[in-house]
Amino acid sequence: MSAQILSFYGWWQFSVCSFAFLALVAIWYHIGRKQNDFGQIWLAFSVLCWSCSGLVEVYFANQNSTDLLTSFRADGWRSIFSLFNSLFILCALPWFKYIPKQLEPIIKSKFWYLIIGLPFLFSLLPTLSKMVTGNDIKLIAELDVYYALLTLGFLGFVLFASFSKRRLQLLAYLSVVCILFTFVAQIYKLTGSQISLTLFSAIFKTSLIMIFFALALSWVKELAENVLPEPTHLFLKFDKQKLATGKFQHLVHIKGMPGKEERVVSLTPTMFNLFHKFADKKIGADEDWLEIKPKSDARSEKMYDISDHNQIKRLLISLLDGIFGKGAWSTDQHLKPLKTTLFEMSEKRERKIRLRVPAENISLI
Repeated sequence: MSAQILSFYGWWQFSVCSFAFLALVAIWYHIGRKQNDFGQIWLAFSVLCWSCSGLVEVYFANQNSTDLLTSFRADGWRSIFSLFNSLFILCALPWFKYIPKQLEPIIKSKFWYLIIGLPFLFSLLPTLSKMVTGNDIKLIAELDVYYALLTLGFLGFVLFASFSKRRLQLLAYLSVVCILFTFVAQIYKLTGSQISLTLFSAIFKTSLIMIFFALALSWVKELAENVLPEPTHLFLKFDKQKLATGKFQHLVHIKGMPGKEERVVSLTPTMFNLFHKFADKKIGADEDWLEIKPKSDARSEKMYDISDHNQIKRLLISLLDGIFGKGAWSTDQHLKPLKTTLFEMSEKRERKIRLRVPAENISLI
């Protein structure tokens, strides 16, 4: 390949990836830093590795391409930055909010950094040896490719889960297409065709950067939509609709949630009746508290409004499944805030609970 093409490609890669690195860091500084989330920083540093790789292309573009040691050093620096790129992506994965259940025990394991660190060292040390000695060891010449394939496998599943759980299905499929193209490009690297490889590299790096930005924006979108409003801004409407089968569908219309004008949640009859009981108490009685049966009370003659605390938790889970989708919410960011928004416990610790939404905001059947 001509020196001009390599130099142009190197400057393009350096400028584009440097800008992407700074943009990702800026997004993290404004948002992720406050959330104590460092996943985006790891992704930003992975893009920075591509930027440094661009400078390598510029430097070696005008070097003597026939010199074997120079060629080894150029390939070696490319491999080193490729290895660090893969390592930083793998370091980012434990910070992802949505990880497939099959991979979560591995990625969230305390041994994760050992799992990804040992193959990294196994790939890096032979590469450094090749650069210094100039010995071309065929079996380990492209270890960065194998490490990249490992990275793409994990990254593909995590990206798909992240977009899917945020109800961004088209982006989920686009991320799969991007990962598959990058996979093909890595395999094609083994053929040694420099011109086609440069084209492949330009395409998949640009695509992955765009996916990283889409991931960052989906995260921002989720933060914006999942901020629960104050109880005074929530409006509840209880409804029953008769289906063609003759059965009733129990619905709760919720207004005031960010992202949508109205969200309709379908509940089981048991959960619907419990939620309706809270609303009915709030509207129709002077005493709007409901009493929870204590665990130690084995008396059968006294009737309690709520049999145990788990009923409240099951109601909250049903509401969250209807609002955000099953599996698309977490305990700390959704379950606990929703409980605080909807319900209030008695300050006297009397096992009494009531709905916080104002009576004028509730419409019963």
